[in-house]
Amino acid sequence: MELNTIEKSSGAPISARTNDSALEEIAFATGETELGTVLIARSSVGVCSIIMGSDGDELSNDLPERFPESRLVRDNAKLADDLHQVQRFIETPAVGLDLAFDVRGTPFQRRVWTVLLGVPAGSTITYAALASRIGERDAVRAVARACAANAIALGIPCHRVIRSDGTLSGYRWGVERKRALLAREGTFITTSSKSPRPSCRARRPAS
Repeated sequence: MELNTIEKSSGAPISARTNDSALEEIAFATGETELGTVLIARSSVGVCSIIMGSDGDELSNDLPERFPESRLVRDNAKLADDLHQVQRFIETPAVGLDLAFDVRGTPFQRRVWTVLLGVPAGSTITYAALASRIGERDAVRAVARACAANAIALGIPCHRVIRSDGTLSGYRWGVERKRALLAREGTFITTSSKSPRPSCRARRPAS
């Protein structure tokens, strides 16, 4: 499949699939926040990805894996307002995120994410409680995997999911970012650690 570099504004380009002119176009942009670099991607429907890290190029390279059948276009101007909202949310979580989301996932994942959307800033939920909320008490590990598959960090707040003992689990974007986000939201987190529980760390599919 042929790859072609596309870029609408300054910054590092990214390769996008161009063998089909009818491919969906997804615009993206990166910016700096108090918790590192953030990348936002938007389809014609709404924001479909918010991811965080320490390097903009690394985050950009993650997009083709998440949206392999889409045409990826860097467009800083189009995403400027979205980026500003995310930056403001990280600084002051109480303001919330007034964004339309393009949520993509399996029916099970969407059930988990719908419950997460109802967990407000300053509150947390355990994996077990989350499983119970969707009527799947024995699906704690599947719930953790659904958290890991979440592509819209902050918007779908999997950083608010903790272990049953009140301690932090893993987080795809870094446990320290998770700790910082919860601290900004005024959430007290237990510091003692017990036996491992399901984490919110993303897993790549087996090749």
